[in-house]
Amino acid sequence: MPFTLSLRRPFVADHFHDLPGFQEDRHGHNWEVEAAVELAGASEEAAFTAALEAWVAAHDYQLLNALPPLAGRNPTAEVLAEQAFLHLRAAALQPRWIKVREKNNYWALCRAGEAG
Repeated sequence: MPFTLSLRRPFVADHFHDLPGFQEDRHGHNWEVEAAVELAGASEEAAFTAALEAWVAAHDYQLLNALPPLAGRNPTAEVLAEQAFLHLRAAALQPRWIKVREKNNYWALCRAGEAG
């Protein structure tokens, strides 16, 4: 029976904003990504866990601006949520939504049908 499972993972990363209209010096955050994926069965849980942890490992303790998928973009919570969504989809999963929390009171959500 299909079901939706969500997982949360913390990561630490620096970023800065340098595009016209949105500039900010380099600074870091204790980020959190939460993903909800529709799974056909419990046997798919390991693939979901592995895909999410791979995404986190690629971002943890990194300068986000230096990562190729973020080249030329301000690495905001919105952009990271979209990138995590696309990563899970590329791993042959069916993400329903991804939430990336930048601060306690600031997060962005990307849902199915909204990601590039």
